[in-house]
Amino acid sequence: MAQLNPEEWDAYYARGGRFRPLGPAERRLLAAHVPAPAGGRCLDIACGTGELARHLAAAGYRVDAVDRSAVALTEARRHAGTGVAYRRLDIERDGLDRLPHPAYDLITVRLGWAFVRDRTRVLNRLRERLRPGGALCVITPVTDAVPERGRGVALDEEEIGLLCAGWESARRYDADGLALFVLRGPAPVPPVCAGKGRPSPHALTGAGVVVTDPAGRVLLGWSVRGLWELPGGKNEPGEDFAAAAVRELREETSLEADPGGARVRALLMDRVDGMPRVTAAVQVTRFTGEPVVNEPRLVRRWEWHEVADLPGLGRPLFTPSAHVLDTVWPGLLPDLPPVHRYPVAAG
Repeated sequence: MAQLNPEEWDAYYARGGRFRPLGPAERRLLAAHVPAPAGGRCLDIACGTGELARHLAAAGYRVDAVDRSAVALTEARRHAGTGVAYRRLDIERDGLDRLPHPAYDLITVRLGWAFVRDRTRVLNRLRERLRPGGALCVITPVTDAVPERGRGVALDEEEIGLLCAGWESARRYDADGLALFVLRGPAPVPPVCAGKGRPSPHALTGAGVVVTDPAGRVLLGWSVRGLWELPGGKNEPGEDFAAAAVRELREETSLEADPGGARVRALLMDRVDGMPRVTAAVQVTRFTGEPVVNEPRLVRRWEWHEVADLPGLGRPLFTPSAHVLDTVWPGLLPDLPPVHRYPVAAG
């Protein structure tokens, strides 16, 4: 999926870049499925030059329209009518506490969801901003309806499953080649653990790395096997757990850490396919760099997650990763599979 910083978005809009105009099918579906209630408020995320925001205002909503691009917002304000308030805000970097209202009847993201990196975290924050009975509406290209060159900004069925997980109602409609999703009723899903099949004999020992950023968020990868998992992997011959954790972190994510600052919290022993498996729970709080997908054959993307969100991810955690997380935050994840835990005293 494409990831652009605010400066790149400014450059895109400055050279005349625009998105597909709001079509008649979208207008009909919005009117049919998310009509404005009396006094209804809407949050339009990644509003761009404001076409959808203006349409929703004309339909009766009072709209807060946000975007990370100052250039796009300048253009949007040139066409501003009544009922729309524009604000520069990056929903990933700035958070939603800067919004002028605590909750909304409708939150819209049109042609922008594929550009969000930490989708699970952002989705959880959007759930919290919905009024009772409110809806999140995501309008997006999907991979089976776009040519190969356009699939970087489209959602495949796996990503659609992640988007629609954890809602009481998730409806999908066709809008002239776009998919329009109407999601209602946040419904947290209990965590589920799953394995990834029989490991090779060398998979008997390894490390799982709990990496936290300055905000206290933890890094998880969405794997090609359909699991959330921590960075980590097998020891090389003669390599201790802290060194293995730091090496795997660098190889998988490009994050650099000092092995001397990596803390081994516990050794965990369970079994998989009849073989014993030992996993070191390693914690890293100091690092440099930004997470990068270096092994796309294994991991689709890396996301920073709020710790409080871990019990409601909506998709399975890799079992050793769940045990490692439970070592750092005991009791956070209920009903985990059995494991023998051997705490390591601080040196």
